[in-house]
Amino acid sequence: MEACGLVVNEVSPTHVTGWIDLTADFHQPFGIVHGGVYASAVESAASMGATAAVSDKGLIAVGVNNNTNFLRSMTEGRVIIEARAISQSRTQQLWEVEITDEQDRLVATGQLRLQNVTPR
Repeated sequence: MEACGLVVNEVSPTHVTGWIDLTADFHQPFGIVHGGVYASAVESAASMGATAAVSDKGLIAVGVNNNTNFLRSMTEGRVIIEARAISQSRTQQLWEVEITDEQDRLVATGQLRLQNVTPR
């Protein structure tokens, strides 16, 4: 999370919020923020919330499918991360994550399916 710059404000079993300050450090060769930054934010935020939802059972939640769509390119600025649980069952969870800029425009959106597992 530190490598992709994610700062977390709130973690609950159904909701996670945070932000990333985007700089040239996150650029791909064409001068815009690399999509992997957004995919990492989706995976990290949803995983934290999903694990919070099952930790009382001695479980963790691990991503099994990350589908992130990139909608608006950026070169710098703060993006807001907001993750919400869509479905939480005994074995799997589905989370939706929105990434918006400071003008509340959607930059990327993703869904993460997670498996609830016993930690090694």
